Amino acid sequence: QVQLVESGGGLVQPGGSLRLSCAASGIIFNIYRMGWYRQAPGKQRELVATMTTGGSTNVKDSVKGRFTISRDNAKNTVYLQMISLKPEDTAVYYCNAYSQYYEYNYWGQGTQVTVSS
Repeated sequence: QVQLVESGGGLVQPGGSLRLSCAASGIIFNIYRMGWYRQAPGKQRELVATMTTGGSTNVKDSVKGRFTISRDNAKNTVYLQMISLKPEDTAVYYCNAYSQYYEYNYWGQGTQVTVSS
């Protein structure tokens, strides 16, 4: 069993910054990939950025240059540094962890990011 605890969401003005954190706990030895997805109202959930234990990344094209994913394997924590935020970035951001061994996706509860004047 894996638990994911997210933090760092909130309200920010356009052009502002936020840093999201997600800490994994439980039976985590089999976690291969961690990262972030987001879902805006009325839209499908989409990938934002992920990183494997080996450091390989997969990042949504529209956030490249603004969002940076990092991972601290020793702390079992993944981060998303977001700068130059736009209203279009408003969404619930979900932490994700993938177990290749179990072929199973774990999800956090989600953290709200709102970009508004």
